[in-house]
Amino acid sequence: MAEPRLAVRRKSHSSSERKRSRAPAQPVAASSPVARKRPSSGGEGPPAEAPCSNDSEEDMFGDYDSFYGNDSLIAQVDDIEHKYLQDKNMDVKTAGEIILGNLQSGVHQKEQDNFSASQNVVLLKSDQEEGAFQVHDSDPADGNQKLTESALDDLPSSQLLYFEKMDELSSASRTSALSKGRDERVNSFSDKIRDPLSFYAGAEHRNRPTDSSSHSKCILFKPESLKDHLKSAMTGNARAQTLQVSKTKQLKEAVLSEEIFVARKAIESSSLDIGPFYGLPSKVKDLLRQLRGIETLYEWQHDCLMLESLQQRKNLIYSLPTGGGKTLVAEIIILQELLCRQKDVLMILPYVAIVQEKVRGLSSFGIELGFLVEEYAGSKGRFPPIRRRVKKSLYIATIEKGHALVNSLIETERINDLGLVVVDELHMLGAGSRGAVLEITLAKLLYTSKKTQIIGMSATLNNVGDLQKFLQAEYYTNNFRPVELKEYIKIRDTIYAVDSKTQNGFAFSRLLNFKYSSNLEKADPDHIIALVTEVIPKYSCLIFCPTKKNCENVASMVCKYLKKEFRVHKEKEKEDLIKNLKSIGNGTFCPVLKQTIPFGIAYHHSGLTNDERKSIEEAYSAGVLCVLACTATLAAGVNLPARRVILRAPYVGNDFLKKNQYKQMAGRAGRAGIDSAGESILIVQEKDKHLVQDLVHSPLENCYSNLLQELTKGIQSLLLSLVGLKVAVTHEEVDNFMCCTLLGVQQQLLSKEKSLTEIVKDGLENLIEKGLLKGRISQKDHNSKSTLTITPLGKATYKGSIDLAYCNILYRDLKKGLEGLVLESNLHLLYLSTPYDMTSTCSPDWMIYLRQNMDDAVVNRFYLTFVLYALLKETNIWSVSEKFNLSRGYVQNLLSSAASFASCLLHFCEEIEEFWVYKALLIELTKQLTYCVKTELIPLMEVAGVLEARAKQLYNAGYKTLAHLANANPETLVRMIEHLSRRQAKQIISSAKMLLSEKAEALQEEVEELLKVPTDIPGTH
Repeated sequence: MAEPRLAVRRKSHSSSERKRSRAPAQPVAASSPVARKRPSSGGEGPPAEAPCSNDSEEDMFGDYDSFYGNDSLIAQVDDIEHKYLQDKNMDVKTAGEIILGNLQSGVHQKEQDNFSASQNVVLLKSDQEEGAFQVHDSDPADGNQKLTESALDDLPSSQLLYFEKMDELSSASRTSALSKGRDERVNSFSDKIRDPLSFYAGAEHRNRPTDSSSHSKCILFKPESLKDHLKSAMTGNARAQTLQVSKTKQLKEAVLSEEIFVARKAIESSSLDIGPFYGLPSKVKDLLRQLRGIETLYEWQHDCLMLESLQQRKNLIYSLPTGGGKTLVAEIIILQELLCRQKDVLMILPYVAIVQEKVRGLSSFGIELGFLVEEYAGSKGRFPPIRRRVKKSLYIATIEKGHALVNSLIETERINDLGLVVVDELHMLGAGSRGAVLEITLAKLLYTSKKTQIIGMSATLNNVGDLQKFLQAEYYTNNFRPVELKEYIKIRDTIYAVDSKTQNGFAFSRLLNFKYSSNLEKADPDHIIALVTEVIPKYSCLIFCPTKKNCENVASMVCKYLKKEFRVHKEKEKEDLIKNLKSIGNGTFCPVLKQTIPFGIAYHHSGLTNDERKSIEEAYSAGVLCVLACTATLAAGVNLPARRVILRAPYVGNDFLKKNQYKQMAGRAGRAGIDSAGESILIVQEKDKHLVQDLVHSPLENCYSNLLQELTKGIQSLLLSLVGLKVAVTHEEVDNFMCCTLLGVQQQLLSKEKSLTEIVKDGLENLIEKGLLKGRISQKDHNSKSTLTITPLGKATYKGSIDLAYCNILYRDLKKGLEGLVLESNLHLLYLSTPYDMTSTCSPDWMIYLRQNMDDAVVNRFYLTFVLYALLKETNIWSVSEKFNLSRGYVQNLLSSAASFASCLLHFCEEIEEFWVYKALLIELTKQLTYCVKTELIPLMEVAGVLEARAKQLYNAGYKTLAHLANANPETLVRMIEHLSRRQAKQIISSAKMLLSEKAEALQEEVEELLKVPTDIPGTH
C-alpha cells in the first residue's frame, strides 16, 4: 500500500501548486463562521476577531479552497454542524453520520481511487457536562498502525516533527485534571492526526512552525467544535518547520554519543557487553594511563567490576590484602555513578591526610571528565552542600564530616541525590567513638534511602556475616597481591619464616650475616642495622616502632653506625630537603633530622608538623630517603610501601599488637611494579615467642558495634539526631531503626540484664532529663506512640556535632560570655573555641593558679587558649612550641582541633537565637584557626596540597590568587618554585582549577536561585 500512497502525495503536491497560483474562490456558505470571520481577499471590512485566538496570528484557512475544488472544507464542516445542531431534538448520532456522509461523498467524488480503502467512521456524541463534541475513531487498530507506519516512511521531516508535537500535546492533555471530556477529544483527535490519510490535503502546506498556545487557551475556556479541531490541525500542519538536518552532523552526533549510550546501557543492565571501559568512556582509560601509569587491570579487579551484584546496584563489601588495588575498583565505580548515572557520590576515608591526598589525586579526573571534587575535612565543607545545576559532586570526607553531610542531606530531603557511598577501611566500624559515628552514618543511609548504593572495602575483615547483614550486602574476597609477601620473625640472630604447616608455625630460614662489634652489639641488640643495610640504599625500608620517642632514637642510632658512603647517595637532593625543612621552620630545624637526613633516614610520627610530614613523605616516595622510622599510624595512613618492613617490637605503645594492626603494617612490604617480592620481619624477644605464635596464626579480630561503649558519641548521639531529623519520632519507630544498626544485628551479644528496647528507653529518658528532647516515655508500654520533639539546645547539639558530654557546659560558657564578651582581642573567643577534650592532655606549670585552687579543667583550657593566642599572633609553630615547652606536633594537633571545634561551635550558635552575636565573630575566627597564616596566603592554602611553606613560595613567585594558580603553566611552576616536582605542580594546578570551578558553580547557583520565579506568587492560581 506504500506506493499508491506515495503516488497520491505527488499528485496532490502538483494540485496544491496550481491552487496557490489562482485566485481564491468565494465561499459558498455565507452563514459559515469562517466566512463571517474572514472574507476573501477581495472583500470589504475588517475581519471579525475570533475568541481565544492570537491577535497576531493569521487565519490561514478561512478563504482557502479545499481539495473539493469549490468550497472551503472548514466552512462546509462548520456550516453543516451549525445547521444540524439548531434542532435540539435531533438525534446527535444521526447528525454526526449526516455530517460525515456529506464530507465523504465530496471526497469520494474527487479522490475515489485513492481513498476507497479508508473505512473511517466518525461518531459525534454530546458531552452532557460541557456541551462539546468528541471524535471517536472506529478504525481497526491493526490497520491504522500499518497505514501509519508505511505512510510515515515517506513523510517529510516537518510532518514527523508535527506528529511528535501532537504526541506531546496528547500526553500533557491526558494528565490534565481540568476536564475528562476535553482530554478524550484532544487524544482522539491527535490519534486521527497520526494517520497520514486522515487529512491528506493539507500535508503539502506544512512549512511554518506550529503555534499551539492560543489553541490551548481555547481548549481551556470554550468547548471545541469539529471545525476548530480541523482548523487547528491544518494550521499546525502548515506551520510545521522543515528540519534542516545534515546527515554528516547526524553521523557525528551518533559517534560522539555512542560510547556514553553503551555505558548507560551497561550500567543499567547486567549484560556482559559493558562498552568501551567498564561502562565508561574510553577517555577514563587514557587518564588512568596518563595520570597513574595503569595500562591494564588485574584479573580480580575485572572480576569484581563484572559482579552481578554491582550490575544490579546491590550493596557490596570486598576485602583484599593491603596493596592489592582495592582503591582503583572503588574509583571506577565512583566514576560510573558520576558520569553514567549522574548522581552525587560520598567517599568516606579515615584520616584528614588521606582525604587531602585523595582530593589532590582525583581533581585531575574531575577537570577532564566534568565533575566536582569537594573536600570535607577539618573545618572545610558546606552543610548542606550546594545543589549543582549541571555538574555532579564527589564529596571526599572524614568519618565525622561524612556523618554531618548525610545529616544535612536527610534534613533537606536530598538524600536520594546521593547515588553511592564508598567507605574505605570498613573495619573502622569497630574502632571506638569513630566506629560508632561511622555505624550511625551507614544506618541512617540504609534507613532513609533505598536508592543509595553502599560499597565497603577493607584489608582486614573477619566477621563478614554480621557486616553483610548490617549493610544488606554481597561479599567478594580474594587473596591477590601484586607482589608476593614473605613474612618472617627474628629471634636473636636467627630468622624464621612464618609457615602454618610446621608444628610451631615457624620454619628456620637463615642466620644474620653481619659482624657486630661489642659496642655496636650494645647499641643495637636487635640487629636493626644489619636488617636495614641488606636493602638500602637500593631499596627502601620502613621500621615500625612502638612509640614516637623510639622512632627518633632508632633513626639516630642507625645513622650513627652507617658507613659514610651512604651519604653520597642522592646527596644534592638531601641538601635540598634540609633547606626546605629549614624554611618550613623559619630557620629552625629539628636536630635529629639534621643528623639523619644526610644518611637518607628520617622519622615519621604525629610530632611533626603537617608541612614537615608532607616533605618527608614526598622525599621518601622519590627515593631521596630510603629509611623511615615510624609509628603504626603510617600503616593506616598515606600509601608509602617499602621493599622490607621491620616491626621493632610486637607492641603499639604498651599494648600487645593486634592481628589487624600486624597485617596492615606487614602489608606495606612490596611495591607493585618495583619489587619482585616484599618482606616483613617481626623482631621478637624470647619471652614473647608464644604470644607471637598466636598472633601470626590467629584469625583477624571481629568487628563489633561501639554504640554502647561510646555512650555520648554513640547511642545517645544517634537517638538525638533521629528525633531531630524526624527519621524516628516515637519509641516504636526508634526501636525499628535500631534493628537496622550493627548493634541491632549483634544484639545477642548484649548482657542479659537489658534488652535493646530497654537500652533505647533509658537513652531517650536521659536525653529528656538533659533538656535535649521533649516528650514522655510511657513506663508501662515500651512501644509508646507519643511523639518526641527536639529542643533548640538539642538541635544545636546534633547540628554542631557537639559531644553530648559537653553540650550543657558549652551552653553555659556561651551564655556567660554574652554578659561580658571582651572584643579588645580574640582571646575571649579563642577560649570559647578551645576544645574541651584536649584539656586532659595538658599539664600547665602555673604555680600561681594551683595555689588559688581553681578548677583544673578551666586552668588547662585557659592555658591552651594562650597557646592558640600566641599561634595566631606569631603563626610559627616552632617558636610557640618552644615557648610553652610542648612538642610541635602537639601544637599542630591543638590548632587543627581548635579549627574543627570552632566550626562546630558556629553551627551550634546558628541554631540558638540568643547566640546570634557569635555567628559573625566565629566565621572569621574559624578561618584564622584553619590556616593560621597571614591573610594574603589564605586563598593559596585553600588549594588541596598547598601548606604554609608552599604558599609562601608561590606568593613570593607572584602566584597570589587562586586564578593565578589555576591558569599556571606546570613547566613554569617547576622552574620558579624550589623543590617542586612536575607531578606536584600538575596536582596543584588541577586542585586550583577544581576549587575555582566549585566557586564559580556556587555563584551561578546563587544567581539562578535569585532569578528563579517563585511558584507560589499570590494571585497566580
